[in-house]
Amino acid sequence: MAELEQELKQSLAELRKEKERKFDQSVDLIINLQKFDVKRNPLNLFISLPHKIKDKKIVGFLEAKNKKVETITKEEFKKYSDKNELKKLVKRVDFFIAQASLMPKVATTFGRVLGPSGKMPSPQMGIMVNVDDKTIDELIKKINSSVKIRTKEASIKLSVGKQSMKDEEIVENVVAVYNSVLKALLKGKDNVKNIELKFTMTKPQKIKIR
Repeated sequence: MAELEQELKQSLAELRKEKERKFDQSVDLIINLQKFDVKRNPLNLFISLPHKIKDKKIVGFLEAKNKKVETITKEEFKKYSDKNELKKLVKRVDFFIAQASLMPKVATTFGRVLGPSGKMPSPQMGIMVNVDDKTIDELIKKINSSVKIRTKEASIKLSVGKQSMKDEEIVENVVAVYNSVLKALLKGKDNVKNIELKFTMTKPQKIKIR
């Protein structure tokens, strides 16, 4: 793993030589898979990162309004029977959480758009039996320091940091993601062709896996 960390640091050094942009670019990780049937063995992972990338936009489907999180109550669900309103909501929000008692209604009202976009509240992270400030605070903290992987093709792409973060923090995030993906792959490292690292506006730096 020390060798991978070294290669990641070298890749970041190369990326930082590129032309400066007027915004804080995302650091994107691409894990290219091989000898792996994505349709037969889809990956659906939540991975906790050592370093938070950004605060995510979170909305809760709750029985009552809550000051900790933007809330859509049961009475407001009817507004989203308009598909355009629903699409706007899904585009604006990174992550949805829900009270367990509302999940059947959430599924029927929002499922047709939330399902395909991979944003349905899930038992892994997002469905609450007890709704209190402590539970919501803990859930928000967990969501903000996690990434979600859902494979649709033999290439996993996700943001693992920002250009303004320290190299060590980005490397630790990459390693956390890579290790979790390896554990989920049937043949581990043999299923990984290579990994690539890039900033939003740069070409990727390719890293071979030995």
